Amino acid sequence: MLAPILKWVGGKRQLLTTINSLLPEKITTYVEPFVGGGALLFDLQPKRAIINDLNEDLINVYKVVKNNPEELLKLLEEHNEKNNEEYYYKIRALDRMDDYDSMSDVEKASRIIYLNKTCFNGLFRVNQAGQFNSPYGRYKNPNIINKPVILAMSKYFNKNDIKILNGDYKEALKNLRKGAFIYFDPPYLPISSSSSFTGYTENGFNEQNQKDLKDECDRLNNRGINFLLSNSDHPLIRDLYKDYEIITVKARRSINSKGNKRGEINEVLVRNYD
Repeated sequence: MLAPILKWVGGKRQLLTTINSLLPEKITTYVEPFVGGGALLFDLQPKRAIINDLNEDLINVYKVVKNNPEELLKLLEEHNEKNNEEYYYKIRALDRMDDYDSMSDVEKASRIIYLNKTCFNGLFRVNQAGQFNSPYGRYKNPNIINKPVILAMSKYFNKNDIKILNGDYKEALKNLRKGAFIYFDPPYLPISSSSSFTGYTENGFNEQNQKDLKDECDRLNNRGINFLLSNSDHPLIRDLYKDYEIITVKARRSINSKGNKRGEINEVLVRNYD
């Protein structure tokens, strides 16, 4: 029953078979510094893992699922009963209110799951002020509650050694030893101006960030630690990682601002091991 409970930009569910075929045979600690929806994490279900994301709302969801699943499900049932367009915009507007910070972590988590399940294209997006701004999706039967998956995820987090971090991805790379494996799935370098999407946090991930990430990969490689990285099939990415193995894969993406630009595109997987 374990699967992502949130739809996230650049989710990897469609590439799981390919990625799994490229993983090392032995992994002592699984590390995912840009965990997002966690498709690979929940597919592999490692017993020891470190996951991180800069998005505070996302990590709060995972922590609430771990610690307060029943309370979360109760609030999701309320959202499900009240769901309509007017209610959606009322809930979306909460992060613009002065008392938003006084909401409990469970209330905030249920809000994000509800908005993710009912917003247009299931797209988590925030503006420069960090406020959720995706429009209503008008779905007939959105899977807002998803009780079996939430309970399965809570059990997984509690039965295993899963460290959940919320901050700079470099924090997840500290004190790693040989045998650890890192899967990097950063915000992609845009292949065109119309495909640019960095709205899952208000800060984005620019070209210099991509170069800094490559430096981190070099440091891991020098320490004998295996990594696999996903990114767009961009000349800069190919040049940055030219000393590593680069595998081209096909992926379907549906967040381009122009409808006729959506569809199957090339992406790359980069690894430093055989």
